[in-house]
Amino acid sequence: MQNEISEDDENTRQLKSILSKLNMATGDIEASAVTTSDGLIKAAMLGDEIDPDRFGAMCATLLALSKRAADETGRGELKLLLIEGTKGTVLIVQIGVKGVLALAAKPKSNLGMIFLEARRTAEKISEFL
Repeated sequence: MQNEISEDDENTRQLKSILSKLNMATGDIEASAVTTSDGLIKAAMLGDEIDPDRFGAMCATLLALSKRAADETGRGELKLLLIEGTKGTVLIVQIGVKGVLALAAKPKSNLGMIFLEARRTAEKISEFL
């Protein structure tokens, strides 16, 4: 039996650690995940009420439609997608070509701080994708 940790397991641990720090950074972020652009969850800190596979798939679909809308309207390359609902905000940030950071925040959150933390976190995550 080997005691070695696979590279994928170590990356997942690192990503979860980064997400945990993100969730605590402002006090407003309730859930976060790193996915591939096609919706595969790489790491998540979502809580029990959010199904990770479903969340990843929805983020991928939203991102694909948003990219197309940005292109069709001449807005350039998509950087992020913001969804504001009555019970909070969902922010989806593109990380390079194949990575995505998605997070859910409380209503009336400080969006400036969340954007700042999300961008910083996306830079850190890009090293693992």
